[in-house]
Amino acid sequence: MHRPRQRGFSLLELLVALFVIVLVTSLATLNVGSGGWDRGLEARLQTLLDTNAFALEEAQMSGRDHGLLLQRLDVDGDIVYRYGWRELRPEGWRVPQSGTDLFEDRDFSPEVQLLLRMEGQVDGELQPQADAAGAAPQVVFYASGEVSPGEIDVRRRSDDSLLWRLQWDLLGRGELLSRGQEPEPDDDDN
Repeated sequence: MHRPRQRGFSLLELLVALFVIVLVTSLATLNVGSGGWDRGLEARLQTLLDTNAFALEEAQMSGRDHGLLLQRLDVDGDIVYRYGWRELRPEGWRVPQSGTDLFEDRDFSPEVQLLLRMEGQVDGELQPQADAAGAAPQVVFYASGEVSPGEIDVRRRSDDSLLWRLQWDLLGRGELLSRGQEPEPDDDDN
């Protein structure tokens, strides 16, 4: 019985196919332009919202309050906003000992500015802090399961337009709103 000869792809054919895929992907990425920046910002804010929910769970499980620290920094002449999480320990607010990758400090693009509004406090722009290592966070996720309610407006620095609003309530339920607009109610809710 004669078996038909099976032929696979040669290494050269695979490399050419891979090169074509990379080339097409690169061209598509270049054509996206600023839309990619907007999606990147949205992804960063969604990650912030998700990590807030994790910080609340971590606070409840560990019995230690956690907090979100927002900072305004001067980096090489550009104002940059940084966010990170802290854990309340006997020596004060410190970087959490668990989830170090998840709770790592992260910077926003210099193209945006943040405005923090906390319930019962005066609205205002974040001010630079002298000692971020031991600074108290603005948003606290209590071990009791409550959160200090508030919202963050993310604005484009060049024209002060509202890009996103991140808001959360006393129970830590967060929402990311495009241009600060509440989502349209579903017709099924009537």
